[in-house]
Amino acid sequence: MQPDYLIIGSGLSALTFGALMANAGKTVQILEAHEHPGGFGHTFTMAKKYTFNAQFHYVWDCGEGQTVNRVLKKLGLDKEVTFERYDPDGFDHMRMPGHKMDIPSDPAVLIDRLSALFPDHANSIRQFVNEVEKTGAGLKIVAPPLKPIELLKHPSEVWSTVWNLNSTLQDVFDKFQLPQAAQTLLALQWLDFLLPPNQLSFFAWVALFRGYQAGAFYPTQHFESVINSLVKVIESHGGEVLLNHEVTNFKLTDKTVTGVEAMNLTTHQTEEFTGNTVICNIDPQRAAKTIGLEKFSQAVRRKLDYEYSASNYMVYCVVKDLDLRDYGFGKWNVSHTGHESLNEAFTQMYDRHDYSNPSFAITTPTLLTDASRDCPPDCQIVEFLTVANYAYFKQLRSSDPKAYREKKQEILDAILDVVEKHYAPNFRQHMVFEITGSPTTNERYCWCPEGNSYGSILTPRNMGLGRLNHETSLERFYFCNASSGYPGFAPTIWTGALLYQRLSGDAVLGDG
Repeated sequence: MQPDYLIIGSGLSALTFGALMANAGKTVQILEAHEHPGGFGHTFTMAKKYTFNAQFHYVWDCGEGQTVNRVLKKLGLDKEVTFERYDPDGFDHMRMPGHKMDIPSDPAVLIDRLSALFPDHANSIRQFVNEVEKTGAGLKIVAPPLKPIELLKHPSEVWSTVWNLNSTLQDVFDKFQLPQAAQTLLALQWLDFLLPPNQLSFFAWVALFRGYQAGAFYPTQHFESVINSLVKVIESHGGEVLLNHEVTNFKLTDKTVTGVEAMNLTTHQTEEFTGNTVICNIDPQRAAKTIGLEKFSQAVRRKLDYEYSASNYMVYCVVKDLDLRDYGFGKWNVSHTGHESLNEAFTQMYDRHDYSNPSFAITTPTLLTDASRDCPPDCQIVEFLTVANYAYFKQLRSSDPKAYREKKQEILDAILDVVEKHYAPNFRQHMVFEITGSPTTNERYCWCPEGNSYGSILTPRNMGLGRLNHETSLERFYFCNASSGYPGFAPTIWTGALLYQRLSGDAVLGDG
C-alpha cells in the first residue's frame, strides 16, 4: 500500500513534517540519498572516537513556547530533546582590530556596551537598535500564519518592516551613520549567512540576531539526538526512512506527481516509489529541472529563478590536554576578523581567494554541554568556519587535486596562525585530529547544488514577497526545504511544521 506522504530527502524540515504527520496517524516514507539522515544536521564519526555535526553550530527559537519547543511538545519529545542555553551576557564574542564586544541578550545592555565604545555615536546606536527591535517585531506579525488583527494593533512595527523590505544591512547601517567598527562588531556573525552587510538582507540579519538574543542554544545530547528522535517518531508509527536511495526521476501524470524513481546506492538497482502526496525536500530548482520547468506555472518559475547562497570552508578539529576555557572559550561562539570592514573581508576571501587575513568563526561543542561526550574525556572539539567560493574550489579540485589540497591547508594554517597569536599560543601542539571541508565537500556529502550552505541566497531580492514557498502549481506535490522556507535549524523546523499545519489543519504553530 502506498504511503500517505512520500518524502524526498531527510533534511530537518522533511523530518519535522514527516514526524508530525506520522504522529497524526498518517503513513510516511522518506527516501534519502546519503547514508545518514538529517541533511546539514547529520552527524559523522571520524577515527572511531570523534563525532562532528556537518554544519550546525548553535540554534535559536528553542525556548519555552517558541517554535522548536512547540513542535517537540506536539511530538512528546520536549523532555527527551532538551537544550543548553549559551551565556545570555555574551552568546557571541566579537573580536576585531582595536575592539572587542560580547553580544548580550538584552537590547538595552547592547546599547550601553556599544555606546561605551563609541560615545560620540550613542544616539545613532540607540536609534539603530530600536529600529532592529521594531522590524523584528513586525516580521513576526507579518509571518504566516497571518493574523490580520495583529496588523492593525501594531502599525508602527508593520510600517518599519515594510519600509525595510528592500534594504541590505549596510543600507540601515548607513541610514543611522554608525561608525565602521560598530558595524563590524554588530555584523561579525556574518558567517551565519555567508554574506557581507552590503549584500545581506536586513530582514535576514534581524530575524537571526534577535532570535539569538531571545536565546542561543545547543542540544544537550548534541544534534544527533535531535535527528534520531525525529526518525524514531516516524519509524515508531510505522513509517520508513530509507537511506542510500537517490531519486533520479519524478513520475508525472497530467499535472499530478504520483511518485519517483530512485536508485538504491547499495544494490545499484532502480526502484519505483509512489505516494498519495509527494513532499520535495531536495533543492526545488534541481527538482523542477528534473520534472521539467515548463510543467510549472509562470509564477512558480519566477520564484524558482534564484541564485544559490555562498558556500563555506570548515575545519573539524580535536585538541588533547588543552582546556579551551582557559583561553577565552566557553558557552559562546567567537567571531574573529582582521579587517575593519566585513565587506572588504568577504571580497578578499570569496572573490580573490586570499586568506592571508582571515575572518572566521570558532565554535566549541564540547564546552556547551556536559551530558554526553563527542570525544574522549581528555580531548575537546573545536570547529572553524569561513566563506569559500564554490566555482574556485570546484575548478581547483577537478584540474589540480594537489593544488586543491594545498589551498585547504593554506587556509587552515592562516586560521591557526591567528588562533595562536590571539587566543591559544600552543594550539598546534595539542591538535590530535583535524579534517577540512570545502564547498565541494558540501556538494558531495550534503547533496547541495554548488555547495550552497543556505539554499537560496539571502539578499533583499530573495527575501521579499517573491520568495518561494511550499506551493508548486502541480497537484499533490509540495516543496519543503530551506529555499522554500528559511534556512537554519529553527527556520527549517518552522518550514516543516507550517506545511504540516496547512495540509492537516492542526495548528501546531498557533491559530491562523
